[in-house]
Amino acid sequence: MEILQLVGIGLTATMLILVVREQKPVFAFLLAVFVGAAIFLELVGVIDRVVSVLEDLAERSGVPSVYLRTMLKVIGVAYIAEFGAQIVRDAGLESVAGKIEFAGKMIILVMAVPIIGVMIETVLNLLPA
Repeated sequence: MEILQLVGIGLTATMLILVVREQKPVFAFLLAVFVGAAIFLELVGVIDRVVSVLEDLAERSGVPSVYLRTMLKVIGVAYIAEFGAQIVRDAGLESVAGKIEFAGKMIILVMAVPIIGVMIETVLNLLPA
C-alpha cells in the first residue's frame, strides 16, 4: 500500500510541477526537490526495518558487524549519490550530475578496499604455501 501512496504523491507533484513550470521554473524545481526529499524521508522507516533484519541475520550467522556496517554505508552512499544526481538532472545540469555519480563511485571504492583486502587474504590463506 505504501507504494501506491508514494506513486500518487509523485504523480500529483508531477502535475503541479508541469503547471508551475510555465510561470515560475524556480518554484517548480523547489517543489521537485521538496517532494523528492519527502518521499525519501517517508522511506526511512522501511530502510530502518531492513537494516534491523540484516543486523539480526548477521549476528546470528556470526558475520563481523564491521562488514555489515560497511556494506550498509556503501548502499547508503549509492542511494544518496543517485538522489543528488537526479535532483541536479532535474535542474538541467547533466555534467554536474555525472560528477556527483563519479564521486559516489569513488567513495564506494575507498570504502570497499578493506573488504577487498580481507577477501584477498582469505583466498591466499586457502592456497597451499
